[in-house]
Amino acid sequence: MKKTSTRLADGRELLYYDSRDDLVRDETDPRPLDPVSTASEIRRDPLLGDAVAVASHRQARTYHPPADECPLCPSRDGRLSEIPAADYDVVVFENRFPSLAGDSGRCEVVCFTSDHDASFADLTEEQAALVLEAWADRTAELAELPQVQQVFCFENRGAEIGVTLGHPHGQIYGYPFTTPRTALMLRSLAEHRERTGGRNLFDDVVERELADGDRVVLEGEHWVAFVPYAAHWPYEVHLHPKRRVPDLRALDDGARTEFPQIYLELLRRFDRIFGPDEPPTPYIAAWHQAPFRGEGAVDREEFGLHLELFTIRRTSGKLKYLAGSESGMSVFINDVPPEAAAERLREVASK
Repeated sequence: MKKTSTRLADGRELLYYDSRDDLVRDETDPRPLDPVSTASEIRRDPLLGDAVAVASHRQARTYHPPADECPLCPSRDGRLSEIPAADYDVVVFENRFPSLAGDSGRCEVVCFTSDHDASFADLTEEQAALVLEAWADRTAELAELPQVQQVFCFENRGAEIGVTLGHPHGQIYGYPFTTPRTALMLRSLAEHRERTGGRNLFDDVVERELADGDRVVLEGEHWVAFVPYAAHWPYEVHLHPKRRVPDLRALDDGARTEFPQIYLELLRRFDRIFGPDEPPTPYIAAWHQAPFRGEGAVDREEFGLHLELFTIRRTSGKLKYLAGSESGMSVFINDVPPEAAAERLREVASK
């Protein structure tokens, strides 16, 4: 992998991740862009104690542009985009409309491929491996920023999720705090350690799922994917490395090599859940990593890196809405038993 750093016309950082080590990147951004102006601030909810990012400038972000005006495609045929090059493998750049900025953190966009009509599931294993390397590299770089406590790599896929750009891409958030969901995991981790005389919660969850087997969807030498016992979403899979590590930086060579095989198969199965006549399955793919600093970093070496993949589609043509119980009280009601979801995901395995 070769990484090349450059700057866009408004000063934002852009990085090329290329599979060829001999590739020279000397493109410049000729667009007459004004400097980025953000109004992001973090406010604390006094009742719940969690953080809310207020970012009014995002109202002006690009919204469902035509394919020939996609800002994530390469710049070619006289059309200029966010990526100055005429082609690329993987690109990461600072978001022009960030939810978090400056002392409030950092937001980046990750373009998985230059092919506008592809999806992550269409990538080759070599391409998916390069995305993983980019995720790990950005995690390492953002961990060095003093204002960043936790790094979150994720992909939103599908209009039903709220995606406004159809090009295959994801995002990376560098939060200036430990997120509420991670804080809950860390609390459960500490409680489990106290209750069991020192055992690790993540290790015990993976061990239980492997021993039970009913909810295991896919297993390799280095990774295991299963539907969690108390899944929140109709179809939800958690992907864990069998050797527990706190973040993407710590994955060994075996886990990095096997990841593309396992992950691409999971994504392809997701697209087959509801049958061949159904449109591509909308999903969120979310990496959970240990915080780097702050109170949440106390148990970082005990934390278990994992990816959570889930869809809001509950059956053909119907979505799972977060209505009164979920949105009002954070109590999920799942219409699909986890064991049934796991069985369906095993049925649609690639031949």
